[in-house]
Amino acid sequence: MSWGAELWDQFDNLDKHTQWGIDFLERYAKFVKERIEIEQNYAKQLRNLVKKYCPKRSSKDEEPRFTSCLAFFNILNELNDYAGQREVVAEEMGHRVYGELMRYSHDLKTERKMHLQEGRKAQQYLDMCWKQMDNSKKKFERECREAEKAQQSYERLDNDTNATKADVEKAKQQLNLRTHMADENKNEYAAQLQNFNGEQHKHYYIVIPQIYKHLQEMDERRTIKLSECYKGFADSERKVIPIISKCLEGMILAAKSVDECRDSQIVIDSFKSGFEPPGDFPFEDYSQHIYRTVSDGTISTPKQEGMKIDSKTTVGKAKGKLWLFGKKPKGPTLEDFSHLPPEQRRKKLQQRIDELNRELQKETDQKDALIKMKDVYEKNPQMGDPGSLQPKLAETMSNMDRLRMEIHKNEAWLSEVEGKVAARGDRRHSSDINHLVTQGRESPEGSYTDEANQEIRGPPQQHAHHNEFDDEFEDDDPLPAIGHCKAIYPFDGHNEGTLAMKEGEVLYVIEEDKGDGWTRARRQNGEEGYVPTSYIDVTLEKNSKGS
Repeated sequence: MSWGAELWDQFDNLDKHTQWGIDFLERYAKFVKERIEIEQNYAKQLRNLVKKYCPKRSSKDEEPRFTSCLAFFNILNELNDYAGQREVVAEEMGHRVYGELMRYSHDLKTERKMHLQEGRKAQQYLDMCWKQMDNSKKKFERECREAEKAQQSYERLDNDTNATKADVEKAKQQLNLRTHMADENKNEYAAQLQNFNGEQHKHYYIVIPQIYKHLQEMDERRTIKLSECYKGFADSERKVIPIISKCLEGMILAAKSVDECRDSQIVIDSFKSGFEPPGDFPFEDYSQHIYRTVSDGTISTPKQEGMKIDSKTTVGKAKGKLWLFGKKPKGPTLEDFSHLPPEQRRKKLQQRIDELNRELQKETDQKDALIKMKDVYEKNPQMGDPGSLQPKLAETMSNMDRLRMEIHKNEAWLSEVEGKVAARGDRRHSSDINHLVTQGRESPEGSYTDEANQEIRGPPQQHAHHNEFDDEFEDDDPLPAIGHCKAIYPFDGHNEGTLAMKEGEVLYVIEEDKGDGWTRARRQNGEEGYVPTSYIDVTLEKNSKGS
């Protein structure tokens, strides 16, 4: 199967076919180029999409913590890697397919032009040989006709009796000349014919087959190159399939990592205040003054006066303090985070202690390094002056002492908070023990019985408390109650003169805040002390406020 043997007379068609082959190759190269642009734009759009939805973190508090958010950000990272693989595909196609096609197309055009020029030259040479043979043939034919005319002229004069001998002799010489010239042209024509036949045989059996063979090989190489580029086009995609599969597996693992229970716990940890739900409001018995007598000299008189409640004041203050399900009051950020609810305060303190410990570890490492360097300088004075490290070492030691003090201070605050949190489980029970009961209905702050002049304080030890309180009044002459208060936050009361209280506990106010931030209060059992004014909700009796 050879173009030279089978297509010896199809030079023009082979010219068109080889040109079509190069055009097809360039068309495929254009297709690859557009595919590369699609991959590049796709990768770019994916990266822009990832950048758009990636979190912009400004602080640690804003870092994602929910498993659903973390899974989404992991998916974004995998998608970013996927976009990178699309860029790899585009780069591989551009280098291995498109670039190779463009170089090969240029070489193919040059080679084709050379082979076609050789074919045209061979055809031109054969045409020239044919013209030379044709000219010699025409000349031989003309000389033969002239010789034939000379023969006829000689025979006519030779047979003419009237012709002179000189005319006959002249005609004979002319015949011999024409015959000689015809013979020479005959030999020339024979030589030209023989030469043309040789060149024609060489042209169609040697030169043209060789040229067509080169064209055939060139076209077959073009076909093979296209096949290789098709394969390279697919290989560029297949090479990244394992990495793309890993990206997709990463997305699936991220989806499986979503834990709804953990997210719910994170919500609890983030917003848990550590407070107990607010208790019931105390029963306000406005009918007691009807049964109160002037001659009653017991302590119940001031107590009843102290327990007279202004409903407007109570409701107004309650609205301002019960912020657990409303707006949280804004206040200054304190160093010990005491403005925060207990649970959040504990978390903040623990975070600060961890940060301080990390800083202390850095300072310790720096101190060890300075000590080692100082030892090296002392052993090798030429390397440096040991005294030059002393200021830095002193500064490091100072920083370590400062950090230790900070850690100790924050740990003390943390211990205080953890003690409150640990005791929080018993508050509701303790609160129930101290509650007062009215008509079988339990109230968090205390209640009153149906008898107007009798007050019940604590279900199991009500009379004992009353008697102790009367005795204390008779012995120590305690201050009368001017109102009551409810503890908003728990207070330990470690310092001398302070009174510990639990969250939700109701106390009697016996002395207002004088501007120093402390209010004097008394328990129902008669125990007195000072409590922070900011930790309580005070309700003063209007009639006793000025007394």
